[in-house]
Amino acid sequence: MLEVTKLTLGPHDNNVYVVACRHTGDSVVIDASHDAARIVAATAGTTPRAILLTHGDADHIDALAELRGQLGVPVGIHPDDAGRLPAPPDFTLGDGQEVAVGEGTLRVIHTPGHTPGSVCFLLDGTLIAGDTLFPGGPGATRGDRDRFAQIIASIRDKLFVLPDETVVRPGHGADTTIGAERPHLQEWIDRGW
Repeated sequence: MLEVTKLTLGPHDNNVYVVACRHTGDSVVIDASHDAARIVAATAGTTPRAILLTHGDADHIDALAELRGQLGVPVGIHPDDAGRLPAPPDFTLGDGQEVAVGEGTLRVIHTPGHTPGSVCFLLDGTLIAGDTLFPGGPGATRGDRDRFAQIIASIRDKLFVLPDETVVRPGHGADTTIGAERPHLQEWIDRGW
């Protein structure tokens, strides 16, 4: 029911996702990295309804002001990262919240660690993971042991309960699956990153 289009943009190869309902044409943009014009072009043939942010790091919001202006849609982010935006969000995202995209639904999963307000979005066997989970390990916690413990808990308790075949679409780089990453949890803990 929901289709995901991936764009890789900017100097950090950020992944931006357009999630669209095949039946209604409604869509949302997940993250507003770089190049608002390319993101707008990727929404062609759909009716954008919102911009949803996985977190407030600059490389995920660099095009936010321009994109918000061009699409004229509301912006949502977890309240713990809302202060990182150049302007207040139109709404906040909470753990377990469901966001309608036409006839489909995205479920918000709060996964603190990379940032306090990091979230992932679950839809139709796909997890849009932002900077929480990548092939080969968790997102960066900048050497902070407390944040590392937090991201590990987020991954273990909230993401690794998902089915093995769940496709993980991260904020940078290639896709993976929950089943490919779950066996490596202890090695990530042991290495400390």
